[in-house]
Formats: sequence, structure tokens, C-alpha cells
Amino acid sequence: MKPLIFACASTALTPDERKLFAQANPFGLILFKRNIDSPAQVQALVQEFRSCVGRPDAPVLIDQEGGRVARLQPPLWESFPPARAIGDLYRTDPVRGVAAAKLLGRLLAHQLLTLGITVDCTPVLDLAVPGADAVIGDRAFGSDPATVSLLARAVCDGLRVGGVLPVIKHIPGHGRAQADSHLALPDVEATLDELQSADFMPFADLSDMPIAMTAHVRYTALDPVNCATLSPTIISQIIREQMGFDGLLLSDDLTMKALCGSLPDLACACLEAGCDIALYCKDSVEDMAALAAAVPPLSADAQRRWAKAQKWLRPMELFDPKLAWAEFNQFFPELKRA
Repeated sequence: MKPLIFACASTALTPDERKLFAQANPFGLILFKRNIDSPAQVQALVQEFRSCVGRPDAPVLIDQEGGRVARLQPPLWESFPPARAIGDLYRTDPVRGVAAAKLLGRLLAHQLLTLGITVDCTPVLDLAVPGADAVIGDRAFGSDPATVSLLARAVCDGLRVGGVLPVIKHIPGHGRAQADSHLALPDVEATLDELQSADFMPFADLSDMPIAMTAHVRYTALDPVNCATLSPTIISQIIREQMGFDGLLLSDDLTMKALCGSLPDLACACLEAGCDIALYCKDSVEDMAALAAAVPPLSADAQRRWAKAQKWLRPMELFDPKLAWAEFNQFFPELKRA
């Protein structure tokens, strides 16, 4: 198995994609809007990928946060509010805010698991920082680290009992970035003390989570050369040692413009820095073949962390989606159910 998560071009695999996935055996697949047409089609695509790699439990991922980051959208799927709305509710009514956060996770899990999707790249643990780039914005629960930790854990709890693994992101913190890492490499010049007393705290608080995704952000006080994704110093000393995170560590997308260099070189560099899995979100069969040829097999540490992640899930609780949605709709009556 290769330590890679791949994507595909459309709503079904092409013959070239099927051949590549069977030969390369990537760790998993990530889905985007271009891959989604209907529930039955998504289920068939997920099954097709798993058949290609010969692993019925191969992870299939999606970014389904709520708000503006949602690959599954109405009218076929429910819409959910952004994290900021959950945070705003918590600040006026803490009990209802935590309940809404857990319900959000549970409803997201139900939405995804019925399609065969087993990993959700949420919640965002980045802080809302005034004056920062809007790439995080309302995706953050708020600016207070303790609030972010509490609400993010509640979302994870809901996903957990719904049978879906969360991915906390973007470790060790993207909130301060003055640029969108999709478009450029952000530099964060805060001191280590400033970062430890704010940005790092939610990730340290949730260091027991099963999976995390790195930030393509350069923290000049920690590593003046490399962004977190490519920094052995940040991954070993900050993420693994100080924060105590021993879960599976995914890179953010290698094709984002924060990174420069060839894709094979970037994949090898992020794995050598300490990431367990490299993420590729475009749909070039040629690029994916080059990545598969360049990287070594999944490491023993990554295999151990993935096994631990699967054990993190709990037996699914009894769940009535209609009742859960009705309860959630009391918090956010403007939302419409599919």
C-alpha cells in the first residue's frame, strides 16, 4: 500500500484510473463536487474504488464541514451551518451550543456513512484571528482556544458514535495566516510563546484524535525555511512531542500553491518530514502514477496509527435521523432538510 490519498476526475472511475488504483494501491480516495451527482452514484463510485484496491475498508474521505466547505449540497443533501454559527450559539447558550456541535457531528456521520464515506476532514481547530486571511474565517468556531477545543471535541464525539473518523485541521494552526495557502505560502511571525498560548492549544487539547491534517504555513519562529507540512522540526518537536499527537498525520493537498517543486519531490519531502500520508487532490493519472512510483510503501508507524484510528470508533448509538434533524433545526431553523 502506498502512503497516498488520490482523487478522481468525475462521477465514475475511468479505465486508466481503475488500472492505476489497482496497481498503485493508494491508502485512500478523497471526493470533491466533481465526483458527486446522486446518492446511488456516490455509493457506486466508493465501491468501485474499494474494488480496485482490493480493500473493502479502504478509507474514502471528503471535506464536509458545513457552511461554505461542503461537497454534498442541497437539494439532495442537507445543508449545515459553518462552525462560527455553532460558536455564536455557544456564546449565548453554552449548553445548547455543545449539544448543537455534537448533533452536527452525528448528522454529518449519518449523511456520509450512508454513502460509504468513512472519513470527514472536519473539524477546523484553527482560531478566528482578526485581520487574517478569510480562508479560515467562519470555518473557525471562534477566537477563544478553550471554546474551540470544547466545540471541536463535541463534533468529533458525534462523528465517533456515527462511525466516521474526523480529521482535525490544520495542525499546528492556520488561523493567523495572512494569505490563503491555496494561493501562496503564508508566513506567521508570531513567537513560540504566542503560538503555544493560543493557536496550538486546541490541537494539544485534542491530541487524542485519530487523524490530523497539516498546515501549509511557515512559522518563522519554529522553522524559517519550511512550512509545517515539510518541516521535520515542527512535526517532531511541536506536533508529536509538545502537542502529544500520535494519530495519523495527513499532509494538506500537495497541489496547493503554498508548495513549490515537483509533486514526487514534495510527496517524498512531506513523508520524510514526518507526515504519514501525502494528499493529492487533482485528477491527473500521470501525476498520480509519478507519485506512486516515487514514494515508499506505507510505513510501520503509519500502519500502527491507522490501526489505532480504526479502534478509536465506538459502537454506533441508536439514532433516528428525523428526530435528530428536528432537534438540530431548533437551533438553526433557517436550515432546510433534503
